[in-house]
Amino acid sequence: MKHVTILGGGIAGVEAAIYYRKEGFDVELISDRSYVFIYPTAIWIPVRTASFDDVAFPLDKLAARHGFKLTVERVAAIRQSDKTVTFESGETRRIDHLVIAIGAAKTKHDGIEHTLSICGAPEQSLLLKDRIEALVAKGGGKIAFGFGGNPNDPSGVRGGPGFELFFNLHHHLEKLGIRDKFEMTFFAPMASPGARMGEKALKLMDMMFKRNRFGAQYGKKIKRFEEKAVVFEDDSRLESDLTMFIPAGDGMDLIKNSDLPQNGAGFIRIDNYCEIEGVKGWYAVGDAAALEGPEWKAKQGHIAEVMARNAAHNSAIDAGFKPGEKKTYQDHLNILCVMDMGNGAGFVYRDDKKALLIPMPIVGHWLKIFWGWYYKLSKMGYIPRIPGM
Repeated sequence: MKHVTILGGGIAGVEAAIYYRKEGFDVELISDRSYVFIYPTAIWIPVRTASFDDVAFPLDKLAARHGFKLTVERVAAIRQSDKTVTFESGETRRIDHLVIAIGAAKTKHDGIEHTLSICGAPEQSLLLKDRIEALVAKGGGKIAFGFGGNPNDPSGVRGGPGFELFFNLHHHLEKLGIRDKFEMTFFAPMASPGARMGEKALKLMDMMFKRNRFGAQYGKKIKRFEEKAVVFEDDSRLESDLTMFIPAGDGMDLIKNSDLPQNGAGFIRIDNYCEIEGVKGWYAVGDAAALEGPEWKAKQGHIAEVMARNAAHNSAIDAGFKPGEKKTYQDHLNILCVMDMGNGAGFVYRDDKKALLIPMPIVGHWLKIFWGWYYKLSKMGYIPRIPGM
């Protein structure tokens, strides 16, 4: 039985561990966290719709269920020249078959410590909850939510969760009867944030912003963050009692300091089969990898899962476990999400042929809740996986 080591216990790493086991590999998953954090449903923690335990579940239970080994450890260095991985414990291993699924770092901004992110460390979701509760107790305030871009790799933008939490907070404050006491503004450095969703989606988002009395500050680069403000390149200021900001993805220092092939942002260059360029038997999937494809491409969880499954399938062919043709990830590139708003949702889809945003009042919110439970139960193998989900 061939052995594969998977670095990363997020959505991509978990999918890789499950499917490499299905393909007959002996699997070790190495993660710096002991739990899986389901980022797409973390938007509900700050508004008390979900608890932290609803969004996280233990990796050891998943490992036991699927028969792979779990090691909780942090990686210190990776060298493709001699195929070694060094851990913070000091151990160095030669690894012939490796899957890198460690995610991405964040672009650096002056004063970022004055912000919190729904896509950052899982604990920040709880800090956001505390800050929101403090503002509710105060009776009002100014709230600024936003996200940034990375000119070296635009595919790492994470705008969707920012919009989702923004709408959920609006709904939460309305239920409390104090929405009129809050000034809510969304900001982004690009002129049309969300443009990758398509023109129809942009028009619908604009209508929703006007209907819900949201402010918007678009098209100005961020100069710095302060304790009570966002300062833009022209020195204009957006005053804020709470700033939630999602920096764009950037290559991790672990990768940037390695000899792995990288693009300008520090993401790992791969071929269409997810194999790292020039490194036989090593793969990169999910946010750690540099995507190729259409201009509107975006790194999303379902794309990370496709890449993980393809890596397992292609590795099994190379290992002689089965015949068949290798699978490519670029054939599956699309944007797909249910953008939750607390009392409904919008179904977003984009590929080369069409771009959709379909409003789904009430039922859309419950569909996203269903997906959260489906993710846990299907990953644990308690219910069958629905094709395409």
